[in-house]
Amino acid sequence: MSAPQVCHTVAEMTALREQLSAEGKTLALVPTMGALHAGHLALVARARELADVVVVSIFVNPLQFGAGEDFDRYPRTLDVDVAALAGHADYVFAPAAEEVYPERVGGPAVPAQKAGSVGDTFEGASRPGHFDGVLTVVARLFDIVKPDVAVFGQKDAQQVFLVRELIQKLGLPIQLDVLHTIREADGLALSSRNRYLSEEERQAALALPHALLAVAHEAQHGNAASVREVGRSVFEKYPLVRLDYLDLVDPTNFQRVSDDYQGPATVVVAAVVGTTRLIDTENLERLHA
Repeated sequence: MSAPQVCHTVAEMTALREQLSAEGKTLALVPTMGALHAGHLALVARARELADVVVVSIFVNPLQFGAGEDFDRYPRTLDVDVAALAGHADYVFAPAAEEVYPERVGGPAVPAQKAGSVGDTFEGASRPGHFDGVLTVVARLFDIVKPDVAVFGQKDAQQVFLVRELIQKLGLPIQLDVLHTIREADGLALSSRNRYLSEEERQAALALPHALLAVAHEAQHGNAASVREVGRSVFEKYPLVRLDYLDLVDPTNFQRVSDDYQGPATVVVAAVVGTTRLIDTENLERLHA
């Protein structure tokens, strides 16, 4: 299987996109920060179904990391990632920070994107400015690559919601496709950060999928208040895990639902296992008042 061609500069990516457009080919983009795992490859496989050409971007975005977060130690494994994409992706866009943000070397500033009030809740409350950085880099990648389709994973439900809003706000002709969360056999959601976990922490991390299972069961007959209570109580059994939040939101506006809410809901959960922050999510068909 042939390895994908790697583009490192905006000029290379622009020339490629112009060539593909001239040939009438559609392009799907899978944005990543590298350290690829089976979940990423599932996104790439989905992208392959939706477009003629698949581009995977690999860029550890400094704007979405706050002070004291893991930007410096975030795994950077470009050669391994490119090898893993052989036979799956056609191109990899792996730019330096100066290519993505030319203002770093005296070029024009990239327009900053704001996540608004939703970006200040849940992950945004714990990681101020995180989603502003995510949306800024996503908008920049969209501007460079000009995809027809962008494929994201459902695990970061808040990110997906905000990217969908971004596409609408900017009026971009991009189809957003969202793939369900890919999990290990024991239920743990695949994440590049799982590699930080010790064996003991890896077992403790099962608190997240166990909580989601408890929530799904309670949602069959309980209301929002009981669903929250049941989900949060699971973490009491896991002393190595510090729950940040477990809550229910309306998927149409990402607002926390009231106790008497009826209808579909999205569960969002985040916890710190040892020193590693993990997130997870699940969609519920219906809550009862």
